[in-house]
Amino acid sequence: MRTIGIVPARMAASRFPGKPLYPINGKPMLQHVFERASMYECWDELVVATCDDVIAEFAKTKGYPVLMTGSHHVRALDRVAEAAELLGADSAADDIVVCVQADEPLLTADMFPALIEPLVSRVDVQATVLAMQIADEDQWRNPDTVKIIANAAGEVLYTSRAAVPYSKGGFSPEIAARRIFGLFAFRAPALKAFTEFEETRLENLEACDSNRILDMGFRQHIAPFPAVPAFSVDSPEDVVLVEAALRERDQT
Repeated sequence: MRTIGIVPARMAASRFPGKPLYPINGKPMLQHVFERASMYECWDELVVATCDDVIAEFAKTKGYPVLMTGSHHVRALDRVAEAAELLGADSAADDIVVCVQADEPLLTADMFPALIEPLVSRVDVQATVLAMQIADEDQWRNPDTVKIIANAAGEVLYTSRAAVPYSKGGFSPEIAARRIFGLFAFRAPALKAFTEFEETRLENLEACDSNRILDMGFRQHIAPFPAVPAFSVDSPEDVVLVEAALRERDQT
């Protein structure tokens, strides 16, 4: 069984063009992500997957392995699936493929064991997503934050940009709201099946890949993780939050 990490990156993000190479505290965001992902010591392979020569050239200057993928992909998981196929993962039922989103510069190495462990310990689990607790109301209401509704068994029921779960009394820690953090893991055959299934209505309405998994009839399991300062970069305004969090982390 191999554990393969893939960092999908493209320059043509609709809300933030050029995002992977945007400087954060003096380093391109992709460098933050790859360096932090590299701190997890159990990768068999960790690669960048891109369709852009400028990203590939930067990655090569840093010594990061690079796979060139098609320019037609809209969803990150489709790019990851192509890269996994290029690495031969689709033919090995025991391989685990991890999508490491390139806009998560505050990820930490201890997130990966939480994400991967359910796939190692349970043969019935086909896919996981890191589910981080939501600590404040602004994040709960922010449409850039994709929220997760899961059942008592830890299986994802739905993902939404709306403020869910609804609470008559408003937000409080007791509602146990969780959000998607940009780390996803799959058994290789499940990832291959994902790409062979057409985009779905709920996936497009919510702009979230996970809803395609659910529409397929697959179960995606949450990997619970406590709330920590971790801001995804969805717009240039988010860079200020990330830089402040990085400075605070470096001082502790």
